[in-house]
Amino acid sequence: MEKVKVEVEDGIGWVILNQPERYNAVDHDMIGLIGKALENLKNDDGVKILVMTGAGEKSFCSGGDLSVFHQLHTEDEAYEMLSKMGEVLFKIFTFPKPTIALLNGVTVGGGCEIASACDLRIAYPNVKFGFIQGTLGITTGWGGSTFVMERMNPESAFEILISAMKYSAQDGYEKGFVQKVLDIEEPLHDFKEWIEPLTTKNQGVLQAYKQRGLDRYNLSEIKLRVDKEIRECARLWATDDHHQAVKTFLNRK
Repeated sequence: MEKVKVEVEDGIGWVILNQPERYNAVDHDMIGLIGKALENLKNDDGVKILVMTGAGEKSFCSGGDLSVFHQLHTEDEAYEMLSKMGEVLFKIFTFPKPTIALLNGVTVGGGCEIASACDLRIAYPNVKFGFIQGTLGITTGWGGSTFVMERMNPESAFEILISAMKYSAQDGYEKGFVQKVLDIEEPLHDFKEWIEPLTTKNQGVLQAYKQRGLDRYNLSEIKLRVDKEIRECARLWATDDHHQAVKTFLNRK
């Protein structure tokens, strides 16, 4: 089974995280596969808009796969993995076409970081999201806190980061993390209706507006902030607090 599926349809390049039995958690293989998908879609003239979502009905992405990443113990080991995924998220943040995270279920930890790297977040009404890294004795480690503080009111972003709580889709809308909560009866149909006017626009127009959005940033400074975030997470990753929290999480009944 492909861990990351790529589909192109009606001007939309879909990147689908495809491990539904694992809540679409990201492992080593997926880091490379997402990066490859981004490169291919960036250069595909048939793609006007990038949409990232999760396979199945339960989850967008539950973050890093702890059953795999718990084998990383030292700061250097953690930094190697975190920096690779940080590079992937920076590619999403700077992608030359509009990017949308279609949150179709649980969106926690690194899943929130992926969503924050996208330009817009559209949510199914049953979505629960949260930067729950703090419950595991670490911070965001893929660039998520840097990105989310640019995507929404910084004080609201700070609140959801330090709380490490899960929030509803409606909470996300009210706080500015989510731009639209979809219809409860037919969310995917509602999403397709919402995105259809965007896909009919000239590709040059869409890319020009995306560039205006990127022009707001000093991208070298953003990259520096992301690296600081990754190094801080790597330092915390190596602590006993984190290793014990992961052990408790993996042994839960």
